[in-house]
Amino acid sequence: MKKALFAVILIAAVLAGAVPAAAGPESRSWAMAGARDLDNILPERERAAVVNRWLEWRLDNIVPMVMKREGIDLWMVVNREYNEDPVYMSMVPAPAMSARRLSILIFHDRGPAGFKKLTANWHGAGSAGPFYEAIFKDRSKGWKGQFETVAAYIREHKPKKIGLNFSEHWAFGDGLSAGLMRELEKALDPADRKKIVSAENLCVGWLETRGPAELSVYRHLNGIAHDIIGEFFSNRVIVPDVTTTADVVWWIRQKITDLGIRTWFQPSVSIQRSPKDEALYGKGDRTIRRGDVLHCDVGISYLGLSTDTQHNAYVLRIGEEDAPAGLKEVLRRGNRLQEIFMDEFQAGKTGNEIYLAALKKAKAEGIEGRIYTHALGIHGHAAGPTMGLVEAQEGVPVQGDYPLYENTCYAIELNCSHTVPEWDNAKVTLGLEDGGVFTKDGCRWIDGYPRTFYLIK
Repeated sequence: MKKALFAVILIAAVLAGAVPAAAGPESRSWAMAGARDLDNILPERERAAVVNRWLEWRLDNIVPMVMKREGIDLWMVVNREYNEDPVYMSMVPAPAMSARRLSILIFHDRGPAGFKKLTANWHGAGSAGPFYEAIFKDRSKGWKGQFETVAAYIREHKPKKIGLNFSEHWAFGDGLSAGLMRELEKALDPADRKKIVSAENLCVGWLETRGPAELSVYRHLNGIAHDIIGEFFSNRVIVPDVTTTADVVWWIRQKITDLGIRTWFQPSVSIQRSPKDEALYGKGDRTIRRGDVLHCDVGISYLGLSTDTQHNAYVLRIGEEDAPAGLKEVLRRGNRLQEIFMDEFQAGKTGNEIYLAALKKAKAEGIEGRIYTHALGIHGHAAGPTMGLVEAQEGVPVQGDYPLYENTCYAIELNCSHTVPEWDNAKVTLGLEDGGVFTKDGCRWIDGYPRTFYLIK
């Protein structure tokens, strides 16, 4: 049943191109699907089949695209077992769990002669996988023979630019160790050494760009995260005046483990409470009380993709049926800041341009907030433009100057502050975060975002 379900999803995604409706305030898909996605988590073997299908498409489409965009006709990923380049494991199919000995992948855009995916791995295509053609055959010279094979290939085919993964600014583009760089340079002819350039933008472009099936199934991943949050932000998990924030945090960890997926950071649950209640219970009290505002931060990884989510809940006092109007106004302003920000997403604009323009518009509307959005994908804090940092709201050098490209995903992360009359005009700050996708039709939510508090009775 699950296998059939995913086959339908994948085929439909490829045929339809997974193109969302045009973005905008009325079509941003604020509603979460509520599809019980956690009931459809695949077993390991079926997961491998899905991600390998995606990988085959990605290697044949995304790698040539980013290489042409950056003007690099030969790209090498060179690493060793247990010291893997940040992109290597995303380029070899399951069930690979590490590089083997010295591992080398080569991507060669030969123009009219076609695009080649090669490996000079010690174990050949046996470790790199069936999508690669092995060029290293003679093991009698040991690992130095691998570098000699690469040098001979370059000497024969004469690429114009050789991209290697070294970078001053991008961790994702700095995977080539100094030792391997020296050995490679020793093997190359002097003329070929002069062709070496940084492949940092290839690494970022490869990691950030999603294929059509990935964009389709990302909705399912975010749905799983939403299902988990909906369960623990309820009386199924929380008993006011009994349950602590630590109880909820470890419930989340156990739930994710029991589902057979993983979290890429320790979840958190925090409390904001009125000045009167804080005086009553003390600042160090972490038992969840009636009248508390709860905030969570949860990220899961599944099918090679990650989520990052911050939602908010309110614990009803006896006799209450909803959160106080002042708290709802803070959330309304936060949702409005999300709208303003996502409206600024335009291809070619830098991360700095997008979030600075959004902050300016928010200020004009009297909204107090901060934006600190990051890319989302294979990693949680993923490759792509940075749009603000909590401590750097004036602009982020280098990563903030990177442009926005289509078919990329982001954790739309920000906060909003406002005074709450019911809390003696104390200022409340709500952190908001969830997955967004940017395509040619604009920026929209991957699986919606709450415009109301979860209510705990």
